[in-house]
Amino acid sequence: MTATDTISVSRSVMIAATPEKVWQSITEPGYIDKWAIFTPTIDRVEVGGEGTWVLPTYGPMPITIEAMDPFRSITYRWGPRGGTSTAEHGSTVFTFTLRPVDGGTELTVVESGFEVLENADVEAEAHRNGWISGLDSLAAVLAGAS
Repeated sequence: MTATDTISVSRSVMIAATPEKVWQSITEPGYIDKWAIFTPTIDRVEVGGEGTWVLPTYGPMPITIEAMDPFRSITYRWGPRGGTSTAEHGSTVFTFTLRPVDGGTELTVVESGFEVLENADVEAEAHRNGWISGLDSLAAVLAGAS
């Protein structure tokens, strides 16, 4: 790996729900916890919003909203396992992008920044598997929503 190499994971799913419903499900803790394996808290849904997402196998991870374009995309940075800040070494960034399509919404997640982590390939694979199950769960929860 060279200094310019990056490691990222991505996944897209079709969800039978409006972009507004999908947006709510990826930004509001009361809806996130219906599909995610983590327990989320966030102080506000706007750039700079901070909180903690607690994952069963990782423990608490700090989270910050870095960018957002309502109903189109939101970018989160989550800090390292057991960390107290997303500014710490070992954070990764993930962006949800929503695209309206016939019958619902295409939701894509891209997470990057693994190259700075110890065991980067192992961590990327774990996150890839997490996004597979998480987005499948989100699609199932929202199935039939409009």
